[in-house]
Amino acid sequence: MPELPEVETIRRTLLELVIGKKIHSVSVFWPKIIKLPAEVEQFSDALVGQTVQDIGRRGKFLVFYTELYALVSHLRMEGRYTVSEAEEPIDKHTHVIFHFTDGTELRYRDVRKFGTMHLFRKGEEFNALPLSQLGPEPLENTFNLAEFKHKLANKKRNIKSVLLDQTVLVGLGNIYVDEALFKARIHPERMAQSLSDKEVNSLFESIVDTLSEAVKKGGSTVRTYVNSQGEMGMFQLEHYVYGRKGEACKVCGAELIKTVVGGRGTVYCPDCQKLKA
Repeated sequence: MPELPEVETIRRTLLELVIGKKIHSVSVFWPKIIKLPAEVEQFSDALVGQTVQDIGRRGKFLVFYTELYALVSHLRMEGRYTVSEAEEPIDKHTHVIFHFTDGTELRYRDVRKFGTMHLFRKGEEFNALPLSQLGPEPLENTFNLAEFKHKLANKKRNIKSVLLDQTVLVGLGNIYVDEALFKARIHPERMAQSLSDKEVNSLFESIVDTLSEAVKKGGSTVRTYVNSQGEMGMFQLEHYVYGRKGEACKVCGAELIKTVVGGRGTVYCPDCQKLKA
């Protein structure tokens, strides 16, 4: 699933490709992707004549803004946006197409069909699910160390599960939680409330540093993720633990271990990330 760096990379790419384009019509081939409004025809009809004015991001969600509407889109596991010419063949996994008046199209492709789209009147998108209960953005000033410490101190769960909770902090998924925990030298099974102030400080900094660097590198290309122009992110070359089960730790040389934490596959270094009480 694309995480914050990948979604931010997609956002920046699409800004260059679709801003200012006017929607002529919308084709929906898999109606279950459209969660709001209930009628797909209302979704399509509302967007006709609208111009893409901006594209925002909230956690792992893209938000397309037109004159009147905010389209909230979650890519889930394998969703992808591409910009194509109208005459180009349509892939069988393309489920929504925004046809522009200039003859180009914004196509949403999703092999697993898990992606979602919610259409709100502009200004109402943060007042209801899926955006209303999200935590702070880790790369913005809303990510506050004191508040982060307070949240962790009240969590009786392992730290990996807490960091994956989008109501605590948005944008982190399996890749960047593993990487941030390694950088902070914290075992993924540590109870969140057991972390010392020094450890929380280190984790706070490692989250910001890891995500910032990943955004600079265009995200991580794992499995099928590429950006909207088909370009691969390069942060996977920087991974210390994710996807490196059985390999040597880049810091100490110990063999990296893979386990399951909170139902998610997790890779860590047994020497750099010792499990403390």
